[in-house]
Amino acid sequence: MRGPISTSYKNRAQIALNLGSLIADGFIAVEAKDSQQVKNIGTDIIKMAKALGVSEHVLSRGNSINEFAENDEWDALQEELEATQNEVKASMQSHRDQDLIILVSVGGWIRGTQVVSAAVMQNYDERAAKVLRQPALVSFIQSKMNDISPDVRDEPLIKEVSGQLPGIEKLVTFPAGKAPTADEVRKVNEAVGKIMSQIQAKESK
Repeated sequence: MRGPISTSYKNRAQIALNLGSLIADGFIAVEAKDSQQVKNIGTDIIKMAKALGVSEHVLSRGNSINEFAENDEWDALQEELEATQNEVKASMQSHRDQDLIILVSVGGWIRGTQVVSAAVMQNYDERAAKVLRQPALVSFIQSKMNDISPDVRDEPLIKEVSGQLPGIEKLVTFPAGKAPTADEVRKVNEAVGKIMSQIQAKESK
């Protein structure tokens, strides 16, 4: 887990990336069965979703997340988080916010990869390390980033994130059936960690 992140970004693209990363944190907290973290993250997800102007349905899900966390209902929580993620995307779809839907997914993938690579580094195991081999996924993410409308794509933060994806694609391209070394895992972790810091940085306009 990481400490709390800001929920008061002004830039919508930056909010969407951070919202995706927060939803990933939510799944980690559920996996860890940490009810206090789940509640904190649930509250932050709602704040960011509100800032993006998503529907009331998402906000009511925030109360359910708190309730399930209060009662340690972990299976229900997992489902509720997935439903919240889908609700956020569906709500934005109705606002024609395709760009932001892509960025929520990208933020979630970056944070997820950061956590997985950190976990593999902590307790290196060849079989676990193989899950980091995902060149096709990074290639797909790059193609989705290219679908973003030019005005959003030209924002400094989005340019920065897009510009670092080819390097990450190289880092997660290992021969099929071969596990990355501990050093290669560390390089993946550093690369996604760098993007994560930029996404979280308060000064992004």
